[in-house]
Amino acid sequence: MSLRRLSTLAILFAILSSCSSTSNSNNAVSTYNPFVPLSATPNPNITSTPPPTRTPGPTPTRAALSVTLPPTRDPNSPMTTPTADSPHALPTLRQNAEQYTVQTGDTLGSIAQQYGISVDELEQANGISDPNLISVGQTLNVPQPVPGAVGSSFKIIPDSELVYGPASAQFDIAAFIQNAGGYLSSYTEAITDPTSPDINGNTLTAAQIILQVSQDYSVNPRLLLALIEYRSKWVTSLNPDPATLDYPLGYSEPNHVGLYHQLTWTANELNRGFYLWDENAIANWVMAGDASVVPIDPTINAGTAGLQNLFAQLDDRTSWNTDVNAFGLFETYSFLFGSPFDFAIEPLIPPDLTQPKLQLPFEPGVTWAFTAGPHESWDTGSNWGALDFAPPDVQGCATASEWETAVADGWIVRASNGAVMEDLDNDGYEQTGWDILYMHVATQDRVQAGTYVYAGDRIGHPSCEGGIANASHLHLVRKYNGEWIAADGNLPFILDGWVSSGNGTEYDGYLKRGNVTLEAAEGTSAQNSISR
Repeated sequence: MSLRRLSTLAILFAILSSCSSTSNSNNAVSTYNPFVPLSATPNPNITSTPPPTRTPGPTPTRAALSVTLPPTRDPNSPMTTPTADSPHALPTLRQNAEQYTVQTGDTLGSIAQQYGISVDELEQANGISDPNLISVGQTLNVPQPVPGAVGSSFKIIPDSELVYGPASAQFDIAAFIQNAGGYLSSYTEAITDPTSPDINGNTLTAAQIILQVSQDYSVNPRLLLALIEYRSKWVTSLNPDPATLDYPLGYSEPNHVGLYHQLTWTANELNRGFYLWDENAIANWVMAGDASVVPIDPTINAGTAGLQNLFAQLDDRTSWNTDVNAFGLFETYSFLFGSPFDFAIEPLIPPDLTQPKLQLPFEPGVTWAFTAGPHESWDTGSNWGALDFAPPDVQGCATASEWETAVADGWIVRASNGAVMEDLDNDGYEQTGWDILYMHVATQDRVQAGTYVYAGDRIGHPSCEGGIANASHLHLVRKYNGEWIAADGNLPFILDGWVSSGNGTEYDGYLKRGNVTLEAAEGTSAQNSISR
Protein backbone atom coordinates (compact mmCIF):
# COMPACT_ATOMS: atom_id res chain seq x y z
CA MET A 1 0.00 0.00 0.00
CA SER A 2 1.43 3.44 -0.95
CA LEU A 3 2.31 6.12 1.59
CA ARG A 4 -0.27 8.45 0.00
CA ARG A 5 -2.98 5.82 0.42
CA LEU A 6 -1.93 5.30 4.05
CA SER A 7 -2.06 9.06 4.62
CA THR A 8 -5.54 9.24 3.15
CA LEU A 9 -6.69 6.33 5.30
CA ALA A 10 -5.33 8.08 8.37
CA ILE A 11 -7.41 11.14 7.56
CA LEU A 12 -10.49 8.98 7.03
CA PHE A 13 -9.97 7.23 10.36
CA ALA A 14 -9.68 10.55 12.18
CA ILE A 15 -12.83 11.91 10.53
CA LEU A 16 -14.85 8.75 11.07
CA SER A 17 -13.85 8.56 14.71
CA SER A 18 -15.17 12.08 15.33
CA CYS A 19 -18.54 12.00 13.48
CA SER A 20 -22.03 10.73 14.26
CA SER A 21 -24.24 9.63 12.25
CA THR A 22 -46.78 30.85 -0.89
CA SER A 23 -48.65 33.60 -1.08
CA ASN A 24 -48.38 37.19 -2.53
CA SER A 25 -47.48 40.06 -0.23
CA ASN A 26 -50.13 42.64 0.64
CA ASN A 27 -47.57 45.43 1.08
CA ALA A 28 -48.82 48.85 0.03
CA VAL A 29 -47.48 50.16 -3.28
CA SER A 30 -47.05 53.85 -4.10
CA THR A 31 -49.80 55.22 -6.30
CA TYR A 32 -47.92 58.30 -7.45
CA ASN A 33 -44.67 58.96 -9.26
CA PRO A 34 -42.27 60.95 -7.05
CA PHE A 35 -39.58 60.94 -9.73
CA VAL A 36 -38.60 62.66 -12.94
CA PRO A 37 -40.80 61.55 -15.88
CA LEU A 38 -39.28 59.25 -18.47
CA SER A 39 -38.26 60.47 -21.89
CA ALA A 40 -40.85 59.29 -24.40
CA THR A 41 -38.34 59.01 -27.26
CA PRO A 42 -34.92 57.85 -26.15
CA ASN A 43 -32.05 58.79 -28.44
CA PRO A 44 -29.90 55.73 -29.24
CA ASN A 45 -27.21 57.94 -30.79
CA ILE A 46 -26.52 59.95 -27.65
CA THR A 47 -22.84 60.17 -26.74
CA SER A 48 -22.22 60.40 -23.03
CA THR A 49 -19.18 62.10 -21.56
CA PRO A 50 -18.05 61.84 -17.95
CA PRO A 51 -19.59 64.64 -15.86
CA PRO A 52 -17.37 66.87 -13.70
CA THR A 53 -19.07 65.64 -10.53
CA ARG A 54 -16.02 64.54 -8.57
CA THR A 55 -12.35 65.35 -8.48
CA PRO A 56 -10.60 61.99 -8.70
CA GLY A 57 -9.02 61.04 -5.42
CA PRO A 58 -5.83 59.07 -4.87
CA THR A 59 -5.86 55.34 -5.54
CA PRO A 60 -5.59 53.60 -2.18
CA THR A 61 -2.79 51.16 -1.47
CA ARG A 62 -4.09 47.63 -1.78
CA ALA A 63 -4.74 46.12 1.64
CA ALA A 64 -3.53 42.78 2.94
CA LEU A 65 -5.81 39.76 2.64
CA SER A 66 -8.85 40.70 4.71
CA VAL A 67 -9.51 37.21 6.12
CA THR A 68 -7.09 35.23 8.28
CA LEU A 69 -6.53 31.90 6.57
CA PRO A 70 -6.13 28.66 8.51
CA PRO A 71 -2.45 27.93 9.27
CA THR A 72 -0.79 25.12 7.38
CA ARG A 73 -1.06 22.03 9.54
CA ASP A 74 2.11 20.26 10.61
CA PRO A 75 1.84 16.69 9.26
CA ASN A 76 2.72 15.40 12.72
CA SER A 77 0.04 17.42 14.52
CA PRO A 78 -3.53 16.23 15.15
CA MET A 79 -5.81 16.64 12.15
CA THR A 80 -8.73 19.06 12.22
CA THR A 81 -12.02 17.18 12.35
CA PRO A 82 -15.45 18.60 11.60
CA THR A 83 -17.49 20.14 14.37
CA ALA A 84 -20.86 18.43 14.72
CA ASP A 85 -23.75 20.56 13.45
CA SER A 86 -26.88 21.10 15.48
CA PRO A 87 -29.92 19.48 13.80
CA HIS A 88 -31.09 21.63 10.91
CA ALA A 89 -34.70 22.73 10.54
CA LEU A 90 -36.19 20.75 7.65
CA PRO A 91 -39.47 21.21 5.79
CA THR A 92 -42.07 18.58 6.63
CA LEU A 93 -42.07 15.77 4.09
CA ARG A 94 -45.30 15.90 2.10
CA GLN A 95 -47.87 13.34 3.32
CA ASN A 96 -50.53 13.60 0.60
CA ALA A 97 -50.96 13.71 -3.16
CA GLU A 98 -51.55 17.22 -4.53
CA GLN A 99 -52.43 19.01 -7.75
CA TYR A 100 -50.37 21.70 -9.45
CA THR A 101 -51.26 24.19 -12.18
CA VAL A 102 -48.44 24.69 -14.69
CA GLN A 103 -47.03 28.23 -14.71
CA THR A 104 -45.02 30.10 -17.33
CA GLY A 105 -41.42 28.87 -17.29
CA ASP A 106 -42.20 25.54 -15.62
CA THR A 107 -40.69 22.25 -16.76
CA LEU A 108 -41.52 18.78 -15.50
CA GLY A 109 -38.06 18.74 -13.96
CA SER A 110 -38.58 21.96 -12.00
CA ILE A 111 -42.04 20.82 -10.81
CA ALA A 112 -40.72 17.40 -9.76
CA GLN A 113 -37.88 19.03 -7.84
CA GLN A 114 -40.28 21.45 -6.13
CA TYR A 115 -42.38 18.53 -4.85
CA GLY A 116 -39.53 16.14 -4.05
CA ILE A 117 -40.37 13.41 -6.56
CA SER A 118 -38.81 12.13 -9.78
CA VAL A 119 -39.75 13.22 -13.29
CA ASP A 120 -40.68 9.60 -14.05
CA GLU A 121 -43.17 9.56 -11.17
CA LEU A 122 -44.71 12.81 -12.37
CA GLU A 123 -44.99 11.49 -15.93
CA GLN A 124 -46.58 8.24 -14.78
CA ALA A 125 -49.10 9.99 -12.55
CA ASN A 126 -50.28 12.11 -15.47
CA GLY A 127 -49.89 9.76 -18.44
CA ILE A 128 -47.26 12.02 -20.02
CA SER A 129 -45.11 10.40 -22.71
CA ASP A 130 -43.25 13.54 -23.84
CA PRO A 131 -42.02 15.76 -20.96
CA ASN A 132 -41.78 18.73 -23.33
CA LEU A 133 -45.52 18.70 -24.03
CA ILE A 134 -46.94 20.47 -20.99
CA SER A 135 -48.81 23.75 -21.25
CA VAL A 136 -49.45 26.74 -19.04
CA GLY A 137 -52.68 26.23 -17.10
CA GLN A 138 -52.51 22.44 -17.28
CA THR A 139 -53.37 20.69 -13.99
CA LEU A 140 -50.96 17.96 -12.92
CA ASN A 141 -51.44 15.26 -10.32
CA VAL A 142 -48.46 15.22 -7.95
CA PRO A 143 -48.09 11.89 -6.11
CA GLN A 144 -46.95 11.60 -2.52
CA PRO A 145 -43.22 10.86 -2.14
CA VAL A 146 -42.35 7.47 -0.67
CA PRO A 147 -39.21 7.97 1.43
CA GLY A 148 -36.53 5.37 2.05
CA ALA A 149 -33.90 5.28 4.79
CA VAL A 150 -32.44 8.58 6.02
CA GLY A 151 -29.33 9.66 4.12
CA SER A 152 -25.74 9.80 5.30
CA SER A 153 -24.71 12.08 8.19
CA PHE A 154 -21.05 12.10 7.09
CA LYS A 155 -19.73 15.65 6.64
CA ILE A 156 -17.74 15.71 3.41
CA ILE A 157 -16.47 19.31 3.27
CA PRO A 158 -16.89 22.53 5.26
CA ASP A 159 -19.09 25.23 3.74
CA SER A 160 -16.02 27.32 2.89
CA GLU A 161 -14.71 24.57 0.58
CA LEU A 162 -17.79 24.64 -1.60
CA VAL A 163 -17.81 28.39 -2.29
CA TYR A 164 -15.16 30.47 -4.05
CA GLY A 165 -14.14 31.74 -0.64
CA PRO A 166 -11.14 32.94 1.38
CA ALA A 167 -9.17 29.68 1.46
CA SER A 168 -9.12 29.59 -2.37
CA ALA A 169 -7.80 33.15 -2.71
CA GLN A 170 -4.17 32.13 -3.16
CA PHE A 171 -4.70 28.70 -4.76
CA ASP A 172 -2.85 28.43 -8.11
CA ILE A 173 -5.05 26.27 -10.34
CA ALA A 174 -2.62 26.12 -13.26
CA ALA A 175 0.38 25.18 -11.11
CA PHE A 176 -1.56 22.42 -9.36
CA ILE A 177 -2.73 20.92 -12.66
CA GLN A 178 0.77 20.96 -14.14
CA ASN A 179 2.30 19.42 -11.03
CA ALA A 180 -0.31 16.63 -11.06
CA GLY A 181 0.77 15.82 -14.63
CA GLY A 182 -2.47 14.21 -15.80
CA TYR A 183 -4.72 14.62 -18.83
CA LEU A 184 -5.82 18.08 -17.66
CA SER A 185 -2.25 19.40 -17.97
CA SER A 186 -2.48 19.37 -21.78
CA TYR A 187 -6.26 19.69 -22.18
CA THR A 188 -7.70 22.50 -24.29
CA GLU A 189 -11.26 23.11 -25.45
CA ALA A 190 -12.89 25.41 -28.00
CA ILE A 191 -15.66 27.06 -26.00
CA THR A 192 -19.17 27.35 -27.39
CA ASP A 193 -21.16 29.75 -25.22
CA PRO A 194 -22.92 32.59 -27.09
CA THR A 195 -23.87 34.26 -23.78
CA SER A 196 -20.16 34.81 -22.93
CA PRO A 197 -18.73 36.89 -25.80
CA ASP A 198 -15.22 37.14 -24.34
CA ILE A 199 -14.71 33.35 -24.39
CA ASN A 200 -17.16 32.13 -27.05
CA GLY A 201 -15.18 30.59 -29.90
CA ASN A 202 -11.89 30.81 -27.99
CA THR A 203 -9.74 27.86 -27.00
CA LEU A 204 -9.14 27.64 -23.24
CA THR A 205 -6.88 25.45 -21.14
CA ALA A 206 -8.28 23.33 -18.32
CA ALA A 207 -7.02 25.86 -15.76
CA GLN A 208 -8.76 28.71 -17.58
CA ILE A 209 -12.02 26.74 -17.76
CA ILE A 210 -11.95 25.88 -14.06
CA LEU A 211 -11.17 29.49 -13.12
CA GLN A 212 -14.00 30.77 -15.33
CA VAL A 213 -16.56 28.42 -13.79
CA SER A 214 -15.29 29.07 -10.25
CA GLN A 215 -15.67 32.82 -10.72
CA ASP A 216 -19.03 32.68 -12.49
CA TYR A 217 -20.72 30.30 -10.03
CA SER A 218 -18.59 31.21 -6.99
CA VAL A 219 -17.61 27.57 -6.46
CA ASN A 220 -14.27 26.40 -5.08
CA PRO A 221 -11.74 25.28 -7.75
CA ARG A 222 -10.26 22.67 -5.39
CA LEU A 223 -13.66 21.02 -5.16
CA LEU A 224 -14.08 21.06 -8.95
CA LEU A 225 -10.65 19.44 -9.37
CA ALA A 226 -11.46 16.77 -6.78
CA LEU A 227 -14.73 15.99 -8.58
CA ILE A 228 -12.98 15.75 -11.96
CA GLU A 229 -10.45 13.33 -10.49
CA TYR A 230 -13.12 11.29 -8.71
CA ARG A 231 -15.30 10.92 -11.78
CA SER A 232 -12.71 10.57 -14.57
CA LYS A 233 -9.10 10.56 -13.18
CA TRP A 234 -8.25 13.47 -15.49
CA VAL A 235 -6.12 15.21 -12.84
CA THR A 236 -3.56 12.43 -12.27
CA SER A 237 -3.91 10.06 -15.23
CA LEU A 238 -2.39 10.86 -18.62
CA ASN A 239 -4.64 8.29 -20.32
CA PRO A 240 -8.08 8.33 -18.71
CA ASP A 241 -10.86 5.98 -19.74
CA PRO A 242 -12.02 6.96 -23.28
CA ALA A 243 -15.61 6.72 -22.01
CA THR A 244 -14.98 9.87 -19.93
CA LEU A 245 -13.72 12.09 -22.75
CA ASP A 246 -17.07 13.64 -23.67
CA TYR A 247 -18.61 13.63 -20.19
CA PRO A 248 -15.79 13.82 -17.59
CA LEU A 249 -18.20 14.46 -14.70
CA GLY A 250 -20.58 11.72 -15.83
CA TYR A 251 -23.55 13.91 -16.77
CA SER A 252 -24.44 12.36 -20.13
CA GLU A 253 -26.50 15.00 -21.90
CA PRO A 254 -25.79 16.15 -25.50
CA ASN A 255 -25.79 19.86 -24.64
CA HIS A 256 -23.12 19.34 -21.97
CA VAL A 257 -20.26 17.78 -23.92
CA GLY A 258 -16.77 18.81 -22.83
CA LEU A 259 -15.21 20.01 -19.59
CA TYR A 260 -16.65 23.55 -19.67
CA HIS A 261 -20.31 22.53 -19.97
CA GLN A 262 -19.83 19.59 -17.58
CA LEU A 263 -18.46 21.98 -14.96
CA THR A 264 -21.15 24.65 -15.40
CA TRP A 265 -23.79 21.97 -14.79
CA THR A 266 -21.85 20.57 -11.83
CA ALA A 267 -21.32 23.98 -10.22
CA ASN A 268 -25.00 24.81 -10.61
CA GLU A 269 -26.05 21.57 -8.87
CA LEU A 270 -23.52 22.12 -6.08
CA ASN A 271 -25.01 25.56 -5.53
CA ARG A 272 -28.55 24.22 -5.67
CA GLY A 273 -27.98 21.82 -2.79
CA PHE A 274 -25.95 24.36 -0.80
CA TYR A 275 -28.50 27.19 -0.96
CA LEU A 276 -31.63 25.04 -0.64
CA TRP A 277 -30.13 23.58 2.55
CA ASP A 278 -28.96 26.97 3.77
CA GLU A 279 -32.49 28.34 3.43
CA ASN A 280 -34.29 25.33 4.99
CA ALA A 281 -36.00 24.67 1.67
CA ILE A 282 -35.25 20.98 1.05
CA ALA A 283 -36.19 17.83 2.98
CA ASN A 284 -35.14 14.98 0.68
CA TRP A 285 -33.11 14.08 -2.39
CA VAL A 286 -34.52 12.11 -5.32
CA MET A 287 -32.04 9.73 -6.95
CA ALA A 288 -31.85 10.14 -10.73
CA GLY A 289 -30.79 6.51 -11.14
CA ASP A 290 -33.71 4.74 -9.48
CA ALA A 291 -36.16 7.50 -8.37
CA SER A 292 -35.70 6.56 -4.71
CA VAL A 293 -36.48 9.30 -2.17
CA VAL A 294 -33.79 9.90 0.46
CA PRO A 295 -34.72 11.99 3.52
CA ILE A 296 -31.82 14.28 4.43
CA ASP A 297 -30.03 13.82 7.75
CA PRO A 298 -30.58 17.07 9.67
CA THR A 299 -27.01 17.22 11.06
CA ILE A 300 -25.12 17.73 7.78
CA ASN A 301 -23.88 21.18 6.70
CA ALA A 302 -24.58 23.21 3.56
CA GLY A 303 -21.31 22.21 1.84
CA THR A 304 -22.13 18.53 2.29
CA ALA A 305 -25.70 19.15 1.10
CA GLY A 306 -24.30 20.60 -2.13
CA LEU A 307 -22.40 17.38 -2.82
CA GLN A 308 -25.28 15.14 -1.76
CA ASN A 309 -27.53 16.96 -4.25
CA LEU A 310 -24.95 16.70 -7.03
CA PHE A 311 -24.58 12.94 -6.61
CA ALA A 312 -28.36 12.54 -6.40
CA GLN A 313 -28.49 13.85 -10.00
CA LEU A 314 -26.01 11.15 -11.10
CA ASP A 315 -26.67 8.06 -8.98
CA ASP A 316 -28.98 5.36 -7.80
CA ARG A 317 -29.24 4.92 -4.02
CA THR A 318 -26.46 2.33 -3.76
CA SER A 319 -23.92 4.44 -5.68
CA TRP A 320 -24.99 7.56 -3.81
CA ASN A 321 -24.32 5.88 -0.45
CA THR A 322 -20.72 5.28 -1.57
CA ASP A 323 -20.13 8.70 -3.14
CA VAL A 324 -21.20 10.72 -0.07
CA ASN A 325 -19.34 8.69 2.54
CA ALA A 326 -15.73 8.43 3.70
CA PHE A 327 -14.47 6.31 0.78
CA GLY A 328 -16.19 8.38 -1.91
CA LEU A 329 -15.40 11.92 -3.01
CA PHE A 330 -13.92 12.67 0.42
CA GLU A 331 -11.13 10.13 -0.10
CA THR A 332 -10.20 11.63 -3.47
CA TYR A 333 -10.24 15.16 -2.10
CA SER A 334 -8.02 14.10 0.81
CA PHE A 335 -5.61 12.36 -1.58
CA LEU A 336 -5.21 15.54 -3.64
CA PHE A 337 -5.28 18.26 -0.98
CA GLY A 338 -5.34 16.74 2.51
CA SER A 339 -8.34 17.01 4.81
CA PRO A 340 -10.86 19.57 3.51
CA PHE A 341 -11.43 20.65 7.11
CA ASP A 342 -7.86 21.98 7.25
CA PHE A 343 -9.18 24.77 4.97
CA ALA A 344 -12.30 25.56 7.01
CA ILE A 345 -13.26 29.21 7.54
CA GLU A 346 -15.93 29.10 10.21
CA PRO A 347 -18.30 30.75 10.43
CA LEU A 348 -18.26 31.66 6.75
CA ILE A 349 -20.97 34.28 7.38
CA PRO A 350 -20.53 35.94 10.81
CA PRO A 351 -23.80 36.03 12.78
CA ASP A 352 -23.46 39.80 13.34
CA LEU A 353 -22.67 40.64 9.70
CA THR A 354 -24.12 43.91 8.38
CA GLN A 355 -24.14 45.30 4.86
CA PRO A 356 -21.85 48.28 4.16
CA LYS A 357 -23.41 51.51 2.93
CA LEU A 358 -24.44 51.18 -0.72
CA GLN A 359 -26.06 53.63 -3.10
CA LEU A 360 -28.28 53.09 -6.13
CA PRO A 361 -26.28 51.99 -9.19
CA PHE A 362 -27.01 54.89 -11.53
CA GLU A 363 -26.42 58.62 -11.90
CA PRO A 364 -28.46 61.29 -10.07
CA GLY A 365 -31.41 62.86 -11.82
CA VAL A 366 -32.10 59.93 -14.15
CA THR A 367 -35.16 57.76 -13.58
CA TRP A 368 -34.66 54.00 -13.90
CA ALA A 369 -37.13 51.14 -13.52
CA PHE A 370 -36.95 48.50 -10.77
CA THR A 371 -37.71 45.57 -13.08
CA ALA A 372 -37.04 42.44 -10.98
CA GLY A 373 -37.14 41.64 -7.30
CA PRO A 374 -35.12 38.85 -5.66
CA HIS A 375 -34.10 36.20 -8.20
CA GLU A 376 -31.22 33.86 -9.00
CA SER A 377 -27.75 35.29 -8.34
CA TRP A 378 -26.08 33.13 -11.01
CA ASP A 379 -27.99 30.39 -12.83
CA THR A 380 -30.90 28.40 -11.43
CA GLY A 381 -29.05 26.72 -8.56
CA SER A 382 -28.10 29.86 -6.66
CA ASN A 383 -30.18 31.72 -4.09
CA TRP A 384 -32.29 34.76 -4.93
CA GLY A 385 -29.61 37.40 -4.42
CA ALA A 386 -30.15 39.62 -7.47
CA LEU A 387 -32.14 42.77 -8.16
CA ASP A 388 -32.61 44.16 -11.69
CA PHE A 389 -32.79 47.75 -12.86
CA ALA A 390 -33.42 49.03 -16.41
CA PRO A 391 -32.56 52.48 -17.81
CA PRO A 392 -35.07 54.79 -19.52
CA ASP A 393 -33.52 54.51 -22.99
CA VAL A 394 -33.58 50.72 -23.18
CA GLN A 395 -34.60 49.30 -26.57
CA GLY A 396 -34.40 45.51 -26.66
CA CYS A 397 -30.84 44.29 -26.26
CA ALA A 398 -29.18 47.34 -27.76
CA THR A 399 -26.49 48.84 -25.53
CA ALA A 400 -28.15 51.57 -23.47
CA SER A 401 -26.67 55.07 -23.40
CA GLU A 402 -27.27 55.55 -19.67
CA TRP A 403 -24.51 54.71 -17.22
CA GLU A 404 -24.35 52.20 -14.40
CA THR A 405 -22.35 53.51 -11.46
CA ALA A 406 -20.46 52.04 -8.53
CA VAL A 407 -22.56 51.44 -5.41
CA ALA A 408 -19.51 51.88 -3.14
CA ASP A 409 -15.75 52.47 -3.23
CA GLY A 410 -13.68 49.48 -4.28
CA TRP A 411 -11.30 47.70 -6.63
CA ILE A 412 -12.53 46.28 -9.93
CA VAL A 413 -11.01 42.80 -9.78
CA ARG A 414 -12.40 41.52 -13.10
CA ALA A 415 -14.41 42.84 -16.03
CA SER A 416 -15.31 40.44 -18.84
CA ASN A 417 -18.21 38.47 -20.35
CA GLY A 418 -20.68 41.13 -19.27
CA ALA A 419 -19.60 40.80 -15.61
CA VAL A 420 -17.88 43.42 -13.48
CA MET A 421 -16.79 42.32 -9.99
CA GLU A 422 -15.99 44.99 -7.40
CA ASP A 423 -14.09 44.16 -4.21
CA LEU A 424 -15.12 46.41 -1.32
CA ASP A 425 -12.55 45.38 1.30
CA ASN A 426 -9.57 46.67 -0.68
CA ASP A 427 -7.52 43.44 -0.67
CA GLY A 428 -8.04 42.76 -4.37
CA TYR A 429 -9.67 39.33 -3.91
CA GLU A 430 -13.29 38.60 -4.73
CA GLN A 431 -13.13 35.53 -2.46
CA THR A 432 -12.98 37.62 0.72
CA GLY A 433 -15.35 40.05 2.41
CA TRP A 434 -18.02 41.99 0.55
CA ASP A 435 -18.10 42.03 -3.26
CA ILE A 436 -20.58 43.40 -5.79
CA LEU A 437 -21.39 41.80 -9.15
CA TYR A 438 -22.64 44.12 -11.89
CA MET A 439 -23.97 41.87 -14.67
CA HIS A 440 -24.85 42.50 -18.33
CA VAL A 441 -22.36 45.39 -18.59
CA ALA A 442 -21.61 46.13 -22.25
CA THR A 443 -18.05 45.79 -23.53
CA GLN A 444 -18.21 49.36 -24.84
CA ASP A 445 -16.92 51.86 -22.23
CA ARG A 446 -16.77 49.16 -19.54
CA VAL A 447 -14.48 49.89 -16.59
CA GLN A 448 -11.21 47.97 -16.71
CA ALA A 449 -10.01 45.38 -14.20
CA GLY A 450 -7.44 46.87 -11.85
CA THR A 451 -9.26 50.22 -11.60
CA TYR A 452 -10.13 51.69 -8.22
CA VAL A 453 -13.59 53.29 -8.30
CA TYR A 454 -15.39 55.55 -5.88
CA ALA A 455 -19.13 55.37 -5.20
CA GLY A 456 -20.89 56.99 -8.15
CA ASP A 457 -18.07 56.42 -10.66
CA ARG A 458 -19.13 54.99 -13.99
CA ILE A 459 -19.02 51.22 -14.44
CA GLY A 460 -20.45 50.89 -17.96
CA HIS A 461 -23.67 50.62 -19.95
CA PRO A 462 -26.54 48.14 -19.53
CA SER A 463 -26.81 45.44 -22.20
CA CYS A 464 -27.70 41.76 -22.54
CA GLU A 465 -24.09 40.59 -22.58
CA GLY A 466 -23.09 37.68 -20.39
CA GLY A 467 -26.39 35.84 -20.10
CA ILE A 468 -29.92 35.29 -21.33
CA ALA A 469 -32.01 38.46 -21.28
CA ASN A 470 -34.86 39.97 -23.29
CA ALA A 471 -33.78 43.60 -22.79
CA SER A 472 -30.75 45.54 -21.63
CA HIS A 473 -30.58 45.92 -17.85
CA LEU A 474 -28.35 45.75 -14.80
CA HIS A 475 -28.34 42.58 -12.67
CA LEU A 476 -26.92 43.52 -9.25
CA VAL A 477 -25.74 40.93 -6.68
CA ARG A 478 -23.74 40.82 -3.42
CA LYS A 479 -21.29 38.20 -2.16
CA TYR A 480 -19.61 37.80 1.22
CA ASN A 481 -16.63 35.44 1.60
CA GLY A 482 -17.68 33.83 -1.67
CA GLU A 483 -21.30 33.12 -0.66
CA TRP A 484 -24.11 34.77 -2.62
CA ILE A 485 -26.21 36.87 -0.21
CA ALA A 486 -29.99 36.59 -0.63
CA ALA A 487 -31.93 39.78 -1.33
CA ASP A 488 -35.02 38.38 0.42
CA GLY A 489 -33.32 37.06 3.57
CA ASN A 490 -31.86 38.35 6.82
CA LEU A 491 -29.47 40.72 5.01
CA PRO A 492 -31.67 42.57 2.50
CA PHE A 493 -30.18 44.89 -0.08
CA ILE A 494 -30.17 48.47 1.21
CA LEU A 495 -29.50 51.01 -1.56
CA ASP A 496 -29.75 54.69 -0.59
CA GLY A 497 -32.15 53.62 2.14
CA TRP A 498 -34.32 51.49 -0.16
CA VAL A 499 -34.73 48.05 1.47
CA SER A 500 -35.40 44.94 -0.64
CA SER A 501 -37.91 42.20 0.15
CA GLY A 502 -39.59 39.33 -1.68
CA ASN A 503 -42.96 37.61 -1.58
CA GLY A 504 -41.94 34.01 -2.26
CA THR A 505 -42.22 34.29 -6.05
CA GLU A 506 -39.01 34.68 -8.01
CA TYR A 507 -38.63 38.08 -9.72
CA ASP A 508 -41.49 39.57 -7.69
CA GLY A 509 -40.47 41.87 -4.88
CA TYR A 510 -40.31 45.31 -3.36
CA LEU A 511 -38.08 48.22 -2.46
CA LYS A 512 -39.29 50.23 0.50
CA ARG A 513 -38.03 53.54 1.88
CA GLY A 514 -40.02 55.27 4.58
CA ASN A 515 -43.69 55.06 3.64
CA VAL A 516 -43.04 54.55 -0.10
CA THR A 517 -42.98 51.02 -1.55
CA LEU A 518 -41.99 50.23 -5.13
CA GLU A 519 -42.98 46.95 -6.76
CA ALA A 520 -40.80 45.22 -9.35
CA ALA A 521 -42.38 44.94 -12.80
CA GLU A 522 -41.39 44.80 -16.43
CA GLY A 523 -41.65 48.10 -18.23
CA THR A 524 -41.93 51.43 -16.44
CA SER A 525 -44.68 52.90 -14.32
CA ALA A 526 -45.15 54.97 -11.17
CA GLN A 527 -44.99 51.74 -9.19
CA ASN A 528 -41.43 50.84 -10.17
CA SER A 529 -39.74 54.13 -11.13
CA ILE A 530 -36.74 55.06 -9.02
CA SER A 531 -34.00 57.70 -9.06
CA ARG A 532 -31.24 59.16 -6.92
